[in-house]
Amino acid sequence: MRGDFDSMIGNSSASDSLTATQLRQRTRILKDHLARYAVTIGGIGVIIAVVLIFFYLLSVVLPLFKPAEIEPVASYRLSAASTDDQTLHLAMEEQAEIGVRFTRSGLAQFFFTQSGAVMTEEALPLPSDVTITSFASGAPESAIVAFGLSNGTAILARHIYQVSFPNDKRVITPKLEYPLGEAPLIIDGKGRPLRLLTAQSDQEQTSFAAVTEDDQLVFTHFAVADSFLDDEEEEGERERTSVELEGLPDHTAYLLLDAEQDHLYAANREGALSVFDLSDKGQPALDQRLPSITEGSKVTVMGMLSGGISLMIGSEDGRISQWFPVRDDSGKSRLTHIRDFDSQTAPISVLTPEFYRKGFLAGDTAGNLGIYHATAYRTLLVEPVSQQPLQRLAISPRANAALGETADGELHFLRIENEHPETSFHSLWGKVWYEGYSQPEYVWQSSSASDGFEPKLSLTPITFGTLKAAFYAMLVALPLAVLGAIFTAQFMAPKMRQIVKPTIEIMEALPTVIIGFLAGLWLAPTLETHLPGIFALLLILPTGVLLFAWLWTHLLPSRIRHKVPDNWEAALLLPVIALLTWFSFAISPVLEYLLFDGNMILWLTHDMGIPFDQRNSLVVGLAMGFAVIPTIFSMAEDALFGVPKHLIRGSLALGATPWQTLIRVTLLTASPGIFAAVMIGLGRAVGETMIVLMATGNTPVMDFSIFQGMRTLSANTAVEMPEAEVGSTHYRVLFLAALVLFTLTFLFNTLAEVVRQRLRKKYSTL
Repeated sequence: MRGDFDSMIGNSSASDSLTATQLRQRTRILKDHLARYAVTIGGIGVIIAVVLIFFYLLSVVLPLFKPAEIEPVASYRLSAASTDDQTLHLAMEEQAEIGVRFTRSGLAQFFFTQSGAVMTEEALPLPSDVTITSFASGAPESAIVAFGLSNGTAILARHIYQVSFPNDKRVITPKLEYPLGEAPLIIDGKGRPLRLLTAQSDQEQTSFAAVTEDDQLVFTHFAVADSFLDDEEEEGERERTSVELEGLPDHTAYLLLDAEQDHLYAANREGALSVFDLSDKGQPALDQRLPSITEGSKVTVMGMLSGGISLMIGSEDGRISQWFPVRDDSGKSRLTHIRDFDSQTAPISVLTPEFYRKGFLAGDTAGNLGIYHATAYRTLLVEPVSQQPLQRLAISPRANAALGETADGELHFLRIENEHPETSFHSLWGKVWYEGYSQPEYVWQSSSASDGFEPKLSLTPITFGTLKAAFYAMLVALPLAVLGAIFTAQFMAPKMRQIVKPTIEIMEALPTVIIGFLAGLWLAPTLETHLPGIFALLLILPTGVLLFAWLWTHLLPSRIRHKVPDNWEAALLLPVIALLTWFSFAISPVLEYLLFDGNMILWLTHDMGIPFDQRNSLVVGLAMGFAVIPTIFSMAEDALFGVPKHLIRGSLALGATPWQTLIRVTLLTASPGIFAAVMIGLGRAVGETMIVLMATGNTPVMDFSIFQGMRTLSANTAVEMPEAEVGSTHYRVLFLAALVLFTLTFLFNTLAEVVRQRLRKKYSTL
């Protein structure tokens, strides 16, 4: 009986034990499933997040490349317009609700652009015995118009629009004002009729140039007279200067003044062009003569782009040419042909520049309207708007509406959608010949104080800066991190490794803003002061370490060497490295005095022609290399330390030396992990922001010199995004920079994974 009882108890205990084992197994299986599901969900979530980020960036960037569109709104004839009263000029106010038409009879008609209904008419104060013989309009933003008269005088007027809000409703009241008074101004003292006229005016000066009936060129300038009693400008207090100029082309048909009133352009229909220098208003002179500017085709129209620097010339073959002054090797400015637009084939009949951008409208005799942007070298749209030739064009200040008149006197009001004409593949990635530059260049300069500024939005220099910063950072980090990982994993004493590896990994937690702060305020001035010592250190440090190793191995008695535990010898190098570094910096002034006449930076700049910036690539390489080293070191060391020990022992047992084992077994087996570590470090260097933001001059230059700074994609976005207007071209181009950075990082990571998988497959059989 007792045996049976004990047997029952034993069976019961075994049953309980089996149940507990099954419970643990089921719990482990459940945990495995939960971990697998959590990792899967997390991985899918990361992929979804990355894809969403990509499509969000893409949604902000895509409008940059949207083509221009025009929408016809209304076509009409002005109810009060006489069929024989020729239109001289059309213009619109900012809201594009009211237009103005100036006629040959001296009438200004203000009308609603939507319907053509005339609001009001205002006649110019013309003397009774004179007629209008010529007309000119100034820069679009000045709203200036000038009428040349048959007695050698001219009337200058400005159309303005006063906005009020009675009863919370916007009311626009148009009118004319006369900046120099209503009395006609004497342009030609001999009283000859003015056949051609051009004029520009601002608060300080007004200039007229006219070709008289007998083909004489007259330049007249009105300047504000200085008052010794009052700083306020008083009406009528203007100094007049008038001179006749020689050098006019035969049969001159076109006359233009630039907005700064420093240059005068005169051309005939055959393409002969004369350029006059007006910088000295008392003694203007002929500066340049060009025999032909249209390559055999006749000139049909001339105009100036916003800012008054670029001259646009339309020709009979439908080509539009851009010219602007370029300094030659002697420093002399010469009008130079820059680019052509040939999207239209009919003769160009009218050119109208945008107010604040380098875009323009062009109409031709076939009734086509073209929308262009000069800097982007981009034809945005060419579309027919009428069967009749376009003779007059006006664009609203916001460039969102156009008003055109055809040869039969019909007006066409159009809405324009053209938000981002400044961007094209050419302007973003190619060399662009900007106004004032001697040759095409890659330039990033997104803003300026001038309304006529030409945006320079090339992503090439900042992409170059990103790769340059990453290159110098990896040049510093890669050998130190990988070689350090090799020594730590394969040769360092275990106790020493337990100290070194966590210490280096803790370095990764150091905020990059602190590294950048120290690099900009301490490291950069230190390197500038001890520049010869830095380069001396590159020779002294490796030479000194090798010399110390030789002395330790060959000259030091063995009884002393054996007192140092195996694989702890590296600790002895710390004071040696510190001493050699101190010595290099200590002899820096001596080297600078002996080799560079006491100033290495001056020697680099003047004797070698190498510009030097205090915050340069050397500073970035050291600072960002310091930040990248922990990432590469930690992953590479784990890969090396994880190589199966039986492979290493087997190699050593077969007679291979430790170095042969390292090169032919360990490195090959760990190569997927080492390569992944390098690529992740490179990805971090490419995307680093705060260090390059604080340790470089943030100058977007295309120079690979170690003594020059750079601007990276990430730093550029961080600097300029807070100042960018939401939805503007600048704003969207910054998002495009972010998209380029995203793509670069994605490509690096993808390449790393592909190569890592191939290396793993190749060496998995070891």
